[in-house]
Amino acid sequence: MVKVTATATELLIALDAPVAGLSLVELAPYETNATAGAVLATQLTTASPVRIPRHDGARDRLYSGFVATRAVAGGGEAVGAIRFAEDLEKLSRSREPYPTATSKKGLQVQMVDDALALGIRHCTLNFNLAGMIQLKPQPDSLKWEMDGQTYYFNPRYLDSLAVKRLTDSGVVVNFILLHYLGNAPLDAVMKHPRCDPATPNKLTAFNTVTPDGLRHYQAAIEFLADRYSDTNTAHGRVSGYIVGNEVNAHWEWYNLGPATRAEVVADYLRTVRVTHTAVRKASAHARVYLSLTHYWDRVMRSGPLRSCEGKGLIDDFNVFAKAGGDFDWHLAHHPYPENLFEPRTWLDKQPAAREDTPKITFKNLEVLDAYFRRPELLHHGQPRRIILSEQGFNCPDKPDGELWQAAAYCYAWKKVQSLAGIDAFILHRHVDHGREGGLNLGLWTRQPDSIATPGRPRKMHEAFKAAGTPDEARAFEFALPVIGLKDWPTPAR
Repeated sequence: MVKVTATATELLIALDAPVAGLSLVELAPYETNATAGAVLATQLTTASPVRIPRHDGARDRLYSGFVATRAVAGGGEAVGAIRFAEDLEKLSRSREPYPTATSKKGLQVQMVDDALALGIRHCTLNFNLAGMIQLKPQPDSLKWEMDGQTYYFNPRYLDSLAVKRLTDSGVVVNFILLHYLGNAPLDAVMKHPRCDPATPNKLTAFNTVTPDGLRHYQAAIEFLADRYSDTNTAHGRVSGYIVGNEVNAHWEWYNLGPATRAEVVADYLRTVRVTHTAVRKASAHARVYLSLTHYWDRVMRSGPLRSCEGKGLIDDFNVFAKAGGDFDWHLAHHPYPENLFEPRTWLDKQPAAREDTPKITFKNLEVLDAYFRRPELLHHGQPRRIILSEQGFNCPDKPDGELWQAAAYCYAWKKVQSLAGIDAFILHRHVDHGREGGLNLGLWTRQPDSIATPGRPRKMHEAFKAAGTPDEARAFEFALPVIGLKDWPTPAR
């Protein structure tokens, strides 16, 4: 099988070398055994594509996988990889281009007024699906029809998000898709079947493994992508969907139990592909991102069943995605300093200027930019895009703590400006958080005895505000001697 192409009414399946007696089998996204699927056609030939209706009654086959099989004792044997529909953008309801931002400056927003006054042009918002999905209708539920069934969502959760205001202010908005455990009836449907109850941060991998989990996840993403697909609507626009959080540290941040890298890749690829398909049904240009930590060619101390190499995950994901039908996935990377408590990332020891570096931090960020230009990672001849969706700098409780933190931001900003393949630098956090393991990453301090009530702006706040403005040179000048530089690198052209 060569390619699956979708139209509004049909799926066209192109075949390669003829083999006598082949049949075409349809599989759900979570099915990998050809004997589990439904036979759609027999006696296949290569003379012309096999045409099947896109819809099976009310069900959209756009999510399905297809494989050729030949008869063997006990059932059918797959011939080649399971293939999924490609080039879905021509089916999208909204053709609005991806927004062009005037700056790479971004922030995980807590205080909208302050964020806009700082001149941000990118942001991420944590989006907890458990806050939106309703298993039973409520009087004010929002509804979504999919495959002949109705799904229900909480309008109050959606109304709590500042998407419209941010969009109207020229900010590129990204959702970080998460599912926090705690709602037992919903968890029974949405929690990954292998998620360990001991998961330290109550974050589960998405359940696209079971029929119920898959259809609720599909409906939720279809609803979000449709609601936020256009700038000039009552809701604003979401231009990026980050699937999960730091998946190469899966035990802590995307729990699917103990798992090898191969198991993580297979499970994550299925969910990312489903997400991409749901987004493409609504938007031709919204982006879907993978999420990785700064661990690149090394596993974390938690071990190979609780973490995996970011580089290995990317390489394996790319190979298997292309085997099943390539699509335009992108990367949301987190290049924290090697020691999260030490803001002076220019002193990092582990990052190296080579592809097999243990970690990628701001010190060697150019390695990531160059890696994504490798021919095998291109999509339709173009590099996949990179955003830095979560990273920040601790403010140590030392006399020079604020100075180091602010200088680290200046250093990182200048590095990002020098790399054309990186679209956004989204700082974490806006305000210190009392439950972040003792880290103080905020542009603002927090008030004593609070979780994240803003106290006062730090020195980094001034540097952040100046970044990308005519005042940048003056505001950043203090950082050069702190870092040990005489001048900044040349910006990307």
